[in-house]
Amino acid sequence: MLKLIKKVFGDYNTKELKRISKVVEKINAKEEEYQQILQNDDVVKKTNEFKERIQNGETVDDLLVEAFALVKFACRKLCGTSWDVRGNQTEWNMIPYDVQLIGGIVLHEGKIAEMKTGEGKTMVSTLPMYLNALTEKTCFLVTVNEYLAQRDAEWMGGLYNFLGLSVGVSLNQQSVEEKRATYDCNIIYGTNSEFGFDYLRDNMATDPKAMVQNNLYYAIVDEVDSILVDEARTPLIISAPDNKTIDTYLTYSQAVKELKEDEHYNLDEKANSVALTEEGMNFIENKLGIKSLYDEEGFSDVHMIEQALKAKALFKRDQNYVVKNGEVIIVDEFTGRLMNGRRYSDGLHQAIEAKEGVTIKRESRTLATITLQNYFRIFEKLAGMTGTAATEAEEFSKIYGLEVLVIPTNEPVVRNDMSDAIYKSKAGKYEAVARKVKELHEKGQPVLVGTISIEQSEILSSKLQSMGTVHNVLNAKQHEKEAEIVAGAGHKGSVTIATNMAGRGTDIKLGEGVKELGGLYVIGTERHESRRIDNQLRGRSGRQGDPGASQFYVSVEDDLMRLFGGDKVKSLMERLGVPEDMPIENRFISNSIEGAQKKVEGHHFDIRKHLVEYDDVMNKHREIIYKRRKKFLENEDVKNEIFLLIEKEVEHMIELHAPVKDITNWDFEELLQNIFVFHKDELSPLSVEDLKEYRTNEELTEFIKKYLWEQYQRKEAELPDPAILRNAEKTIGLRVVDTFWMEHIDQMSRLRERVAFSGYAGKDPLLEYKNEAFRMLDEILANISRSTIGHLMHVKIEVRTESATQQQEMHPVKQTEQHLAKPSEQEIIKAPERKITNPLEQAIQRDTMQSAKLALQNKDAKQTASSQEEKDGDTTIRVIQADSSDDDEDEDENMLKPDEKYLPKAKKKKKKKR
Repeated sequence: MLKLIKKVFGDYNTKELKRISKVVEKINAKEEEYQQILQNDDVVKKTNEFKERIQNGETVDDLLVEAFALVKFACRKLCGTSWDVRGNQTEWNMIPYDVQLIGGIVLHEGKIAEMKTGEGKTMVSTLPMYLNALTEKTCFLVTVNEYLAQRDAEWMGGLYNFLGLSVGVSLNQQSVEEKRATYDCNIIYGTNSEFGFDYLRDNMATDPKAMVQNNLYYAIVDEVDSILVDEARTPLIISAPDNKTIDTYLTYSQAVKELKEDEHYNLDEKANSVALTEEGMNFIENKLGIKSLYDEEGFSDVHMIEQALKAKALFKRDQNYVVKNGEVIIVDEFTGRLMNGRRYSDGLHQAIEAKEGVTIKRESRTLATITLQNYFRIFEKLAGMTGTAATEAEEFSKIYGLEVLVIPTNEPVVRNDMSDAIYKSKAGKYEAVARKVKELHEKGQPVLVGTISIEQSEILSSKLQSMGTVHNVLNAKQHEKEAEIVAGAGHKGSVTIATNMAGRGTDIKLGEGVKELGGLYVIGTERHESRRIDNQLRGRSGRQGDPGASQFYVSVEDDLMRLFGGDKVKSLMERLGVPEDMPIENRFISNSIEGAQKKVEGHHFDIRKHLVEYDDVMNKHREIIYKRRKKFLENEDVKNEIFLLIEKEVEHMIELHAPVKDITNWDFEELLQNIFVFHKDELSPLSVEDLKEYRTNEELTEFIKKYLWEQYQRKEAELPDPAILRNAEKTIGLRVVDTFWMEHIDQMSRLRERVAFSGYAGKDPLLEYKNEAFRMLDEILANISRSTIGHLMHVKIEVRTESATQQQEMHPVKQTEQHLAKPSEQEIIKAPERKITNPLEQAIQRDTMQSAKLALQNKDAKQTASSQEEKDGDTTIRVIQADSSDDDEDEDENMLKPDEKYLPKAKKKKKKKR
């Protein structure tokens, strides 16, 4: 233990390890004590004791030593025990090493533990997960794919069960009931995306029983660099199809096919951007018959043309995406995995589909979205573990507030990391790699070859096939076999080609006789933009003190070299007459590669930091909207909330049309029209003279509040059960919030595009975005309030109970929702109604009818007796959105457009903003 602490990882790191090592000594002493006094049956009793002590005021920090010691004791007791893990009989033989206890403490303290591959991170996570689950709050273990989530949950499940805790796995295809059962467990395994989507679905639920994530207390993110860094730029989105035509994507795709680089467009690979030249604009305008791309008529086409051009020039098949079963599927640039279900946004995916000639799916309208950064920052406590985090320590600190501590290995690393072999051309490099692989294969030493693209792996595979070298290829196209292929990569004579080290999380153990051959030999065929990805590849060799070797083969034609000065190096090599297949080792070139990697890493960090700065603004809006939505969803009675909304709207009317300081200029006509937006009693109409009776601001305010509230109370009194209106309040409140929120998401997206140009005017785009977003939030909250009140004041719910005979005579077909859309002439005479074409009103009509039926069913269930007529009868419910305007809505109106007719008309002169 002392030898490990002496290892220097930096002053702060060393100091922290020394502090934590003292706690480890206490854990080991306590575990030795448990060996003397505890039996198997005492383990669960001890867990229950810990839970009770926390309920009585002790903290998890107070229990750390005892809880970690109990986990270690449980591991010792389980040794020799077998249970199924993903179909394999496995004997438990793990007792935490000291370095694993250190890692567990680091994770408990809400930090990132960098632990090399093969150091047992899966085992390490059980220690803090157990300790924090004693609070009876849910603890999350986040993995990069569902295979690992299920494998680790089953693998560690025996230990958790022995300790008296339950374990669940959140999977993509689970029903709501299965999800609820999962989230009732103490510890939950799952992927980052599934946890995020569960959160978004919870905040779209219309029934509290459909919500599953009860609390976001503690999460450990496995492969934290992959999830919180590599995937952080891709937000999670739940969407619905939009109504845009797909023919235009084909038109634009055909148009840009004829464009030529440097003539019609300029390509900047460093910035990953492409822009039309003047000649390109003229060509497109002539091709499409557009007068000018940037006038009012053509401006809407510009964006789609730019996306088509991006698809042509920047996005490459089998590198950025693959075409599989007639679908364009994104390839994760860092892991090489297929990202099934993910789509590029803003029309880019459709542009690629048009380019590839596959079926074009409609663009989607965003219903809910969140970035991984902001989802994981919701957790009360967050930690992470990975083999490579130190190079991204600044990002983890600035964005997530997470420290990185490097944990020493249990055994010294003896892997031989050789200098880069640098070649003049890609062809020479691939030839050299193939020869080296064949040489190693013939002597039986296993080889793992890392590539940065599917294209590279297939080129190398073809060369190995021509040489007769048997090998496995692991890339996005073989995702299903990933774990199986990686697990066998350490066997004698094995050759494995892996794209961006797909297969992370699966240990590579050396087969029999491999140590004597030198262990696993890792070859990198190109330097990645991120040093961290290169370190991940190297780290697959040399686990737990095993022998091994690693070397990168680099060409000056590689993208990284070419973009950052490779031409000069290539010219030098040509002048010196260096052969294609002869490697050189040069410190200057190696330093240039590392410098280029640092530049790219910094650029990507700036992009992610920029993303989170903008999303922080949206996140505040999300928190406010979800809080309001939750109030409607979880409270059985929101009548008082409706009353408060009415009060606020009346005060807003008064502020606009009858301000305190300007009594002589009160606009009673405008004030009356604003009141009529919410209610107009035809039998006893309110008039200007009625309002003029009140000459003080306070009296007028109280009169209008009372007037509107009395009308609302009358609506309730007309119903057979107040619960009908209570249900309608919740239903309408939720529907209105969701509709305006979806519109707000789109508006915020368009706002971000607009402010991007403000930098040219010497303004800070982020500041402009924040200021305008604040105004838009204020507006959406006001609109939600007004629309909620407006729909509630105007909706009419008719409930009639008729005998079965009367029903048959009046309505040969039993009344249904479809019947409501086309009422009989007899009903129209009883209750005049206009044709409802506004989508929000249609949705409210359906939802309110269902909620009214539910309220009556609940009432009937409580009644013990009723008349024979009521027993034989059938309850008919009609929901009518009373007309507040003579204007017909456009039947083809977008389904998500909010209904604006309930927004009060502001005073024409001296208009004040709320």
